[in-house]
Amino acid sequence: MTPLQPRVAVIGAGPSGLYAAASLLASGYDDAGISVDVLDRLPAPYGLVRYGVAPDHVKMKSVIRVLQKPFDPAEVHFLGNVPVARDGAGSPGVPLEVLREHYTAVVHATGSSVDRDLGIPGEELAGSLGSGAFVSWYCGHPDFTELDPPLDHPGVAVVGAGNVALDVARVLAKSHAEMAATDVPDRVLDALTHSRVLDVHVLIRRGPQHVRFTPAELRQIGELANAEVVVHDDGLLASGVEDPHGDRRQRQNLEMLTGWAAGGGSEGGTKPRRIHLRFLRSPVRLLGENGRVSGVVVERNRIDADGRVAGTGEEEILDVGLVVRAIGYSAEPVPGLPFDERSGTVPNVGGRVVRDGVPVPGAYVTGWIKRGPTGVIGTNKADAAETVAALLEDLPGLPAPAHPDRESLLEALAEHGVRPVDWSDWLRLDAEEMRLGSARGADRVKVAELAAMLAACRAEAPVR
Repeated sequence: MTPLQPRVAVIGAGPSGLYAAASLLASGYDDAGISVDVLDRLPAPYGLVRYGVAPDHVKMKSVIRVLQKPFDPAEVHFLGNVPVARDGAGSPGVPLEVLREHYTAVVHATGSSVDRDLGIPGEELAGSLGSGAFVSWYCGHPDFTELDPPLDHPGVAVVGAGNVALDVARVLAKSHAEMAATDVPDRVLDALTHSRVLDVHVLIRRGPQHVRFTPAELRQIGELANAEVVVHDDGLLASGVEDPHGDRRQRQNLEMLTGWAAGGGSEGGTKPRRIHLRFLRSPVRLLGENGRVSGVVVERNRIDADGRVAGTGEEEILDVGLVVRAIGYSAEPVPGLPFDERSGTVPNVGGRVVRDGVPVPGAYVTGWIKRGPTGVIGTNKADAAETVAALLEDLPGLPAPAHPDRESLLEALAEHGVRPVDWSDWLRLDAEEMRLGSARGADRVKVAELAAMLAACRAEAPVR
């Protein structure tokens, strides 16, 4: 590498960041090329694929084979265990302004991980969780190893009409054998195995013709070994309800729901658990005893002539000990960058960060922090390409970094107490997880605790 070679940091090793790194490599930028580092605060790459995709969605996780390609020949350098300081003095990690001294440009791909609130009384009670936290727990995210969600009550309510709500319901309803074959950490498997949950109530504010489930996700809850599907739709499906604006996916959903409502699932089924799909229902307050959720008050809805949801005032109480809201996400502000609290994104034009309408030199965003929490994993590919195109257009006019060599970067990280792990370190953790999986009859079992992850990366001690 020569000092004239542009250096780009991609902060975030999830799909959006890794698509951006691949797009930079594929750009064919002049003879010198571009040096690309992918930084992540965790020792493991893949972000949302690793910590957001349900454990039993093996096919969806196979995108990892595409995402890892730039690392295998070391065309892109991975620097894991590198947190960016959140707020000035005393915050752990390396400040963004320090990183900027070592790179020509920085692409932020940190996603949206903050659970949105319902905004109803009782939401602060123990046993009221966002789906982001709950999904991170069963996916083995290091930040949520101590979550310990209460699974000692027969009833659980899941609020939402999207695939995440179905993921949560499905994981809660699965048998031990079904979950043991996935990559969930042993501690999570133990909690799910000893769960006393029997009824999972999915609360959907609109009718069956409006759900955003994909047919594949919906079909899976009808194939569970341990659970029946029970449809509560106020007789809408029996009357032949349809969505005049619906597409093929909506028609497939309605066919499945109609079949279940007509007898495909029942309260008196032979399976020990039930997933209740409760349409036209919204939670209006959570009840509590001794500081913990003891029930949820649900209001029946109607759809008015303008297609808007309106409450009827008719209420019922569901006996539950856990409420999981799956109603979307927002992002945390990125230190040193402008932030739009309303949209939960960094203001940008085509990926260029803008402050008061003026581009911030060398600062770019991609993924959910750029556009909000929308789309599927593949959506990030075109999104990243747009950002990279803007970066490449700007690159000739961007100043060279003050410290363009890797050695000075590592020294700066060390000064801020950061000891990164590289790709070969991650491969040691990867191998350890596959070893643990082999012992349990699964492809892998995730190592969730941060200290154990780092120990495996550095081969300092056995993981367990």
